[in-house]
Amino acid sequence: MRRDAVIRGLILFLGEKEEKLFEDCLEDNRSDATQHIVKILVVHGTDGEEPVDVSIILEGKEVLTRCNSTAKASTLLMGLIYSPNLAYPSTLRYTFEVFQKLFLELNGIKLSPKVHL
Repeated sequence: MRRDAVIRGLILFLGEKEEKLFEDCLEDNRSDATQHIVKILVVHGTDGEEPVDVSIILEGKEVLTRCNSTAKASTLLMGLIYSPNLAYPSTLRYTFEVFQKLFLELNGIKLSPKVHL
């Protein structure tokens, strides 16, 4: 739960919108996957508390399900985007820059001014 909060907090700290990456919905009212290009779908039970499923959507298709947490889904999404050289969503470019350069230590340590902490 703490890692999930850190990732959501990072997005807000960088001035980006968490709803550009995460879609929260209830189990009986799942979001339509075809309307999303890149999204982490967090499905909550009827009580609305803990997620019952966390899935990754790429180009309108649910490509991974049962990720267990948004932190794990974020890590898996980074790999799915990075390995075939897909472009990061421009609305979340700073968040993915932190994932890539600080967390995964890829492509050097030169950060854009907005991300330089």
